[in-house]
Amino acid sequence: MLVNPFKLAQMGILGMNERNIRYISRYNQRKLFPLVDNKLETKKLLENSDIHVPELLATIEHQSQINNLHGLIPKSGGFVIKPAKGSGGKGILVVQHNNAPTFFKPNGTELQVEQLQHHCSNILAGLYSLGGKLDTAIIERLINFDQLFSDYSFEGVPDIRIIIFKGYPVMAMMRLSTEASDGKANLHQGAVGVGLDISTGRALNAVQFGKPISHHPDTQQQLAELKVPNWQEMLVLAAKCYEKTGLGYLGADIVLDVERGPLLLELNARPGLSIQIANGCGLKPRLKLIEKQSEVRTAEQRVLFSQAEFSNFS
Repeated sequence: MLVNPFKLAQMGILGMNERNIRYISRYNQRKLFPLVDNKLETKKLLENSDIHVPELLATIEHQSQINNLHGLIPKSGGFVIKPAKGSGGKGILVVQHNNAPTFFKPNGTELQVEQLQHHCSNILAGLYSLGGKLDTAIIERLINFDQLFSDYSFEGVPDIRIIIFKGYPVMAMMRLSTEASDGKANLHQGAVGVGLDISTGRALNAVQFGKPISHHPDTQQQLAELKVPNWQEMLVLAAKCYEKTGLGYLGADIVLDVERGPLLLELNARPGLSIQIANGCGLKPRLKLIEKQSEVRTAEQRVLFSQAEFSNFS
């Protein structure tokens, strides 16, 4: 583990205090936070735009609606129940197989509709929301993720986190679920983080619990072989979120659906810093370079700039 502060500074590692003061407070107006803190607001913001999101099946805002849950969930196919104001993957319930009245999680655990209702009730009560505030339950169609990644993830959908600064993609990683993370792409819970080269979408480095690894702990797939398809399209999608939200510093979480292509899962106005460990380098030099840019560029032009400047294989 890296502990020497001089070594960290030499690598350009961005710390939490500096992130909060110099970048989040300076470039993210607080009045804009609800656009990304609430997943329903994000969906409304991107409605009818060229940034596609997972299909919304239903919302539950009141306890009285829970009794009719069986009428809100799809008759067939997988689905996800999540809190609108949740963070860090908390409160996300994935139903992989739908054999109503019995449902199955990705790990094979059986659930009955009463358990789904109880989960929705907890969401509405604010059990998973930021600050414990009353919340809304969202039901979405399950992502049909590209089987290209099936050997890289365990019982879950892998996603891609891209940090966007002033509209420029500056760092990216893929998060791969594991048995330890209960099939969720959350690094704190034990998911694998794979740093991705901005220019090519190729794997650079991989970590689990902050320690370097070379193979997925459950599937044994060699992580160095990972390469993300549709990479250019993903970067442009993420870059466009700058104009859509007005937020200067944000994280875009993207999944690759086999039928619909790249889909934006959610946006984060306070993206975590472990992406630096996954990439084996710091954010600060990249952020400082972007701050020097005065030329007005389109999303596509900003992507090309980042790919030229931040390639690890050049």
